[in-house]
Amino acid sequence: MESSSSLAGSGNVPGDGRVPGAGAAPRREDARFITGRARYVENLDVPGAGWAQFVRSPVAHARLGEIDTAEAAAMPGVLAVHHAGDLDLPDLPAPDGLTTLDRPVLARDVVRFVGEAVAIVVAESRAAAEDAAELVMVDYEPLESVTDPEDALAEDAPVLFPGHGTNLVVERDDGDEDPLADAELVVEGRFENQRVAAVPLEPNAALVVPEGDGLTAWVSTQVPFRIRDQLADAVGLDREKVAVVAPDVGGGFGAKLLCYPEYVAVAAVARRLGRPVRWVEGRSESMSAMAHGRGHIQHVRVGARRDGTLTGFAIDVVTDAGAYPTLSGLRMPGRSYLMACGPYRVPRVGFRARTVATTTTPIAAYRGAGRPEATALVERAVDLVAAELGLDPAEVRRRNLLPPEAFPHETATGATYDGGDYPGVLEQALHRVDYEALRREQAERRAAGDRALLGIGLSTYVEVTGSVGDEFADVEVTPDEIVVRIGVSPHGQGHETAFAQVVSGLFGVSPGDVRVVHSDTREVGSGKGTMGSRSLQIGGSAAVQSARSVVARARRLVAHLREASVDDVELDGTGGLWVRGSPETRIGWFELAELAADPDRLPAGTEPGLRAAETFTQERPTYPSGTHVAVVEVDADTGFVSLRQFLAADDAGRVLNPLLAEGQRHGGLAQGIAQALFEELPYDEDGNPLAANLINYLVPGAPDLPDFDLLTPETPTDLNPLGARGVGEATTIGSPPAVQNAAVDALAHLGVRHVDLPLTPQRVWRALREATTA
Repeated sequence: MESSSSLAGSGNVPGDGRVPGAGAAPRREDARFITGRARYVENLDVPGAGWAQFVRSPVAHARLGEIDTAEAAAMPGVLAVHHAGDLDLPDLPAPDGLTTLDRPVLARDVVRFVGEAVAIVVAESRAAAEDAAELVMVDYEPLESVTDPEDALAEDAPVLFPGHGTNLVVERDDGDEDPLADAELVVEGRFENQRVAAVPLEPNAALVVPEGDGLTAWVSTQVPFRIRDQLADAVGLDREKVAVVAPDVGGGFGAKLLCYPEYVAVAAVARRLGRPVRWVEGRSESMSAMAHGRGHIQHVRVGARRDGTLTGFAIDVVTDAGAYPTLSGLRMPGRSYLMACGPYRVPRVGFRARTVATTTTPIAAYRGAGRPEATALVERAVDLVAAELGLDPAEVRRRNLLPPEAFPHETATGATYDGGDYPGVLEQALHRVDYEALRREQAERRAAGDRALLGIGLSTYVEVTGSVGDEFADVEVTPDEIVVRIGVSPHGQGHETAFAQVVSGLFGVSPGDVRVVHSDTREVGSGKGTMGSRSLQIGGSAAVQSARSVVARARRLVAHLREASVDDVELDGTGGLWVRGSPETRIGWFELAELAADPDRLPAGTEPGLRAAETFTQERPTYPSGTHVAVVEVDADTGFVSLRQFLAADDAGRVLNPLLAEGQRHGGLAQGIAQALFEELPYDEDGNPLAANLINYLVPGAPDLPDFDLLTPETPTDLNPLGARGVGEATTIGSPPAVQNAAVDALAHLGVRHVDLPLTPQRVWRALREATTA
């Protein structure tokens, strides 16, 4: 990271290291959202667009027989009906060269999960398409299903892909061969990190407009350039013939990182018809067709000394891939391995992971993607050690947390932590909730036989952010405004506000003078997109880097115009540049842009304009960290868990806009706590999803959550010019084990050792009953 003094002449970072423009600015995006002017795929005005509806399999595993489309095709208003046999599209390639696991765009020969698309109907209206889809007759010859990934590994389990020969998709074995060699005691546990749904407010959607020998697709996605490339390849077009635009996107959380087969089918049919075609999922459809998250079964043996010092982890994980492996799904075990030490000094880790195909909806990234699963495993393991030794969970953490002087620290799994104050943040959090007073209250209530059981749960976490490649930004000063073209693509984060703040601060202009362009492959040069908590630290740093190049160019131009040394030209802090000590030499940015467009006013060999487009590459990822504390009450008669209090202390480095960061943290807490208490996607033995709508898939509302108490320690990183780490997924990672540990803590004096997520009343009541009966 450059020092403040080295930045002062070219981009102005003040003495405290903060970027100009930082502060709690309200979101500029919100005006269009709250006034109904936002534009999503569903309400884009495209004349002549037909509506697509998919015919989906009602059975989890079956051979496909005859598909009769005649009656549907004869319905009024129907424009086309296609299945795999007549659409004739190549399969979508499975990741990592697993060609035996390729996925057909529409099911061919076999269906492998409830909700898999079998045919597509396009009609003049949505209602007509839905009605016609119900008339497509499909013969299914049922096959045996397998929904539990451990059962899918059995020798006699039905195999989803006979050509692959097994349901084992991939296996990895990392780390130490004897991770428990130095242990004085070993504690074991089996944990389930359950399958969940992303449930974005806007479900999946695409609108494809054929244009000559190419097309433009409006897609509700987090990664427009990835969709452009994969969609072009799938329909057989050169990539430069395909444009992808993500309009306003109503949430993604990782589920919208995929190029779904439905996008390809809609594009293919639109090209055949020569007219636009729009598709928008219904909610129940989305619950079974949009990729799910999590789905890990974790076996852990943790080694420790008698004083509570951790000596090693032996971890065996079975991860559910669903019916078709996804790239992010296959990458999650590796991310879990990377983070398997947590924030602790753990000298040895052995990690085995098997990813398994099942007759269920495919699993992909979901807010945190491998890091929440690792944190849940580590934090439950630490609490098991504390229980075994009769130590307070806070004390076991104190004895194992990495101290500030340990950084940079390379873990046993190969992560290089860039900094933080793990013990200090733990103590801040404990002080804030008055931990000792809570323990006294707990003891008093237990002694009195109170049936409202009090539990206090801790989660100290570290996660990895900014690991998904470089990012692009293009900054241009015009006579009217400053334009920032950025490669990341928002779906609720507030990017337009953040990047306007960064760039306006560097140029000394109002944020209203900055226009942010994103999510359009026609307007932006390139982009990796938005995932992995990377947008500000990577995308924002790209904007800073490009802006500095523009400033350097402007200083040379002013020096030429004013016949001065470049070293004497500086930003005046009010939207212009001048020669130091000569206010009369000042030239405002927009006037300077006009001058820069005139070749006669430029230094010899200088291109007209004030513009720079650069890519920022971070040397290595950053590692945010924090401590969460949950306080719960458990009704001993019903098993109902009530969250009474929640504190989150999250260190994401330097914070640009506290309001944006707070919004991200609140949303992450809601999702993490929801996984702990409510959300689950179970299947019956025939592969039928048992939570296929929002009646039986529970998501919390505001009354289900307490007020959140937030602490914001800041330990800036030196890996990017903003000093920022990611914050978008931190609270989803830290919160589930805090709530889970709190619930187990409430029951521990009654003999309960562990309760899997979600902490439903029935599951908690059953654990209580089994413990008290024993």
